[in-house]
Amino acid sequence: MSEQSTGETVESKQPVKKPANGKRKRAAAVLAVFLLAALIVGSILWARSQSRITTDNAFVDGHVFSISSRVPGHVLRVLVNDNQFVRKGELLVELDSADYRVKVSNSTAQVDVARNETSSIYAQVDAAKAALNSDRARLEQADLDLERGKALFRKEVIPKEQLDRLQTARKVAESKLRETEGSVRRATALLGLTGSGSRDAQIVQKMAELDQAKLNLSYTRIFAPSDGYITRKSVEPGNNTQAGQALMALVSLDDAWVTANYKESQLTHVRQGQKVEFTVDSYPGRSFTGYVDSIMAGTGAAFSLLPPENATGNYVKVVQRIPVKIRIDKSSDPQHLLRVGMSVEPTILTGRKFMEIMKELSPF
Repeated sequence: MSEQSTGETVESKQPVKKPANGKRKRAAAVLAVFLLAALIVGSILWARSQSRITTDNAFVDGHVFSISSRVPGHVLRVLVNDNQFVRKGELLVELDSADYRVKVSNSTAQVDVARNETSSIYAQVDAAKAALNSDRARLEQADLDLERGKALFRKEVIPKEQLDRLQTARKVAESKLRETEGSVRRATALLGLTGSGSRDAQIVQKMAELDQAKLNLSYTRIFAPSDGYITRKSVEPGNNTQAGQALMALVSLDDAWVTANYKESQLTHVRQGQKVEFTVDSYPGRSFTGYVDSIMAGTGAAFSLLPPENATGNYVKVVQRIPVKIRIDKSSDPQHLLRVGMSVEPTILTGRKFMEIMKELSPF
């Protein structure tokens, strides 16, 4: 074998080195695709976050009725228990009504007495008016006699003594007329015939007392003002209650809503009627729906017991929260699973499009 062939064999056995530029280009392309995908996904997620406003400072709210007695009394029966569901108009508590029935009977009798007294006073008025007419006639006659006496005295037909008696008789008739007029006014005042009052003032007064007694009797039976659940029951049979004393609370869940305290910077694009999706800590994995009902006219701090005085001392800006009322779709909670005070995480769907959000980032 020649020396040349031996050299070619040695060179052919050595490995051929491939260029490294190809691997680098492929790695750079994969990295670029990955970064582009991450940028697109990140942009989509960011835009989605801009169109979906979320907070965890939200709670279920609802109408809570404080059940109390309008009259004092002794509790006879309590017909409900804690957490019991009741219908509107259902009897909750019954007070002892014996005292109030007695007052109704007494007021009814007072009305009858007032009617009898009024009839007697009508007779007095008629008699006083008749006496008034008679006294007016006597005064007119006394005036005529006095005028005749003066004329006869000027002609010296009658003495001065007789003229004096005629003047005295006229004064007596006038005084008697005034006395009779006072009697008529007193009698008519008892009947309420003066001014703009009713004809039968006493009867009307006693009728009003009877109506009040009947109302107080009806207040001894306390009914449910709405459908709901009984809570905080603090009354038992045998208790004595006072007017206005809280006996229990009734929570209505038919018209519940969510009060969500959003940051003021989150409400730029929130509008009434926008759809809301929310979850409740008590039911993980379950979603409920609703819509924005209204936005409070001020921040929570503005209506607090001690609102901040920013015009005094050093000022530190704090992001305020504004309550948003969210109505719950009844179809999403048919079993009334939501209870007042439950923690909620609502998400408002503002409906903003991707291009609309990206336009806000454009400097042009």
